[in-house]
Amino acid sequence: MTRPVVGIIGNMNLLNNDYPVHAGGTMNSAAVAQVAGCMPLLIPTDPRFVTVEELLARCDGFLLTGGRPNVHPEEYGEAETEAHGTFDRCRDAVTLPLVRACVARGQPFLGICRGFQEVNVALGGTLDPEIRDLPGRLNHRMPPEGSIEEKFALRHVVRFAEGGVFERLMGAREVMTNTLHGQGIRTAGRGVVIDGWAPDGTAEALYVAGATGFTLSVQWHPEWNAASDPVSRPLFQAFGDAVRAWAGGGTGSAQWRARA
Repeated sequence: MTRPVVGIIGNMNLLNNDYPVHAGGTMNSAAVAQVAGCMPLLIPTDPRFVTVEELLARCDGFLLTGGRPNVHPEEYGEAETEAHGTFDRCRDAVTLPLVRACVARGQPFLGICRGFQEVNVALGGTLDPEIRDLPGRLNHRMPPEGSIEEKFALRHVVRFAEGGVFERLMGAREVMTNTLHGQGIRTAGRGVVIDGWAPDGTAEALYVAGATGFTLSVQWHPEWNAASDPVSRPLFQAFGDAVRAWAGGGTGSAQWRARA
């Protein structure tokens, strides 16, 4: 049986520091293929090569991946500063309208890290450029040293809203997650419901109220050990269910809501 297609948002990168490529982490493809049960398709996220309309027609769902470049602050009405880091304006040009179109159509997506922030910005929200510089906040950035296992290690609790979507999906009010981000949500966008928080109050889980499709997004990286992690696995399984529901009948909502 043909698997439904999940478009994985790619990131601009340089191979050997000089050859431009669109890249995607192997762990993203593994999570989509082995846990969500869908076919991963890496998208060259550049409006010169793809249009939102083409992506909506050819993919059944989307994985909005993490990435080192940040959403440009002009996208939420602020001037660029050194604290905002590096940017990928081509990705902004594709993913922000893609999120809005998916919300309107009910087409499923799962947002991760930068993807979590993209969902918020696409719907009119704003971001803090550097969480660790805010009073009372933790350093959520990836450890600069150590193995990949150490960098993706579980580092803090995320507490979900009582009776909310994430608590029902996970079967737990609190879970342990990794943390590898510098920016975070300052103000929530239209319909964006923050459904989980780190101990310092940083937003960690969201969904879009009123959307008919799967819109769950998280600030951590559930693609790491997705097949065996008790937090990552149900998230990708629910996403896969929603993508199959969309591919089979044009709706992305009923199956994941029932499961959650």
